[in-house]
Amino acid sequence: MKRNSLVSSEALDPRRWWTLAVLCLSLLVIGLDNTILNVALPTLQRDLDASSSQLQWIVDVYMLLFAGVLLTAGSLGDRFGRKRALTAGLVVFGLGSLGSALASSPELLIAMRAVMGIGGAFIMPSTLSILTATFPAHERGKAIGIWAGVSGLGIAIGPVAGGWLIENANWSWIFLVNLPIVVVALIAGRFLVPESRDETAPRLDLAGFGLSFVALTALVWGLIEAPSRGWTDALVMSAFVVAALTLVAFIGWERRAPSPMLDIALFRNPRFSASSAAISLAFFALFGVIFLLTQYLQEVRGYSALEAGLRTMPVAAGLVFGGPLSAKLTERLGIRVVVPAGLTIVAGALYLLTFADATSSYGLIATSLVALGFGMANAMAPATDAIMGSLPEAKMSVGSAINDTTRVAGGALGVAVLGSLLASGYRGDMESALSALPGPAREIAQDSLAGGMAVAERLGDDQLAGVAQDAFVSGMHTAALVAAGVALLGAVVAAVFLPSGERVPAREAVPV
Repeated sequence: MKRNSLVSSEALDPRRWWTLAVLCLSLLVIGLDNTILNVALPTLQRDLDASSSQLQWIVDVYMLLFAGVLLTAGSLGDRFGRKRALTAGLVVFGLGSLGSALASSPELLIAMRAVMGIGGAFIMPSTLSILTATFPAHERGKAIGIWAGVSGLGIAIGPVAGGWLIENANWSWIFLVNLPIVVVALIAGRFLVPESRDETAPRLDLAGFGLSFVALTALVWGLIEAPSRGWTDALVMSAFVVAALTLVAFIGWERRAPSPMLDIALFRNPRFSASSAAISLAFFALFGVIFLLTQYLQEVRGYSALEAGLRTMPVAAGLVFGGPLSAKLTERLGIRVVVPAGLTIVAGALYLLTFADATSSYGLIATSLVALGFGMANAMAPATDAIMGSLPEAKMSVGSAINDTTRVAGGALGVAVLGSLLASGYRGDMESALSALPGPAREIAQDSLAGGMAVAERLGDDQLAGVAQDAFVSGMHTAALVAAGVALLGAVVAAVFLPSGERVPAREAVPV
């Protein structure tokens, strides 16, 4: 392999920490966009006359395109330049944000959100691959810890920013707020971000792109639609079958392709495969529980969108504190200790949520969120470092895209599975309590907690409201237990398959 822009101890880029600042700023818009939109959905429904299905696609089309384009975006970054890929992603994301802010119909907003998803798919893998190519191994763990902390920070402050903007401006500002961040990142990146690429310049794997896009979009579509349509719905089952068959075809093609976009042999490396599994399971738990808590804080505890967003902030404290600390812990204890320990803390935080009810102290929720963020940071940052440290430098963008794809798939699965468990538990507990209600009211109340509270308010039935809240909390407990079990599974996988010892030095981890 040709030597390219691999960082060595003899030639450190003096701009590298400023480079990290630009990369974190670019990443911030991705984290924000994952959560800032949720609190604006009722306003969008009123102002754009959007149906429930259209609201769902306004949220989900972003994730669908993001997942489908990730691997290809990483491959294009390796070929044509990671800085170019980052710049292109920021421009596309900014244009999509402006178009979303100006959208006058649900259909146009859905289309613009798709554009944002494509831009995001170029931004996220580029940030991590540029970081890895810029920092030497002895600094990379700390840099990735900061990168991971900012990623989580964007997710955490999204509900707060969205709630504040809705209450003090209008819904278009949840998209316009991206523009100054994009402009600053583009200008600063012009001077502070170095270029790097795979000098071997392999041919584009168009067949691999097509197969990976179909497989990932079919999988994410099925995960998104399953809770509302049902896991046995014909279209949902067909989507999973298409995803499985296309994935098999993709793997078969990549094994014999002259210039594969994904080297399947990477998964034989336990550092790579076990770290990818740990990240996927961790994001299953994180995205799933944030989905549950957002509803719990608003529908059960009665907080406004802004108040609920503010009360999710403790997870950001855990992420910001735990991210940089994880590098020091990994240097002392080794990845085989730190990652399983982080996931075990996540499991404990989720178990703590099973003690929450309609009258619990907020201190219980805050403690759980701080522990959740701290555990996530100590699992995510070292596992990400292990993934990137096990790759040849020429394949950094694709490796980063795989890392990001595991996050998206894990998060989508977490929302789908835990949301389905919550909905099933709620409906089951409400069934007997609603037997005396007329058909239409019974269907509305049994569909969701929001429906149950609306029917109770219309009837002036405080007892029904209490029953609905208790049913929701019971379903949340079941979902939180499942999420805790998934986090523990990730801890076991990491403890068994990750290699023991310290992080691999740069000359071993990234061959040239």
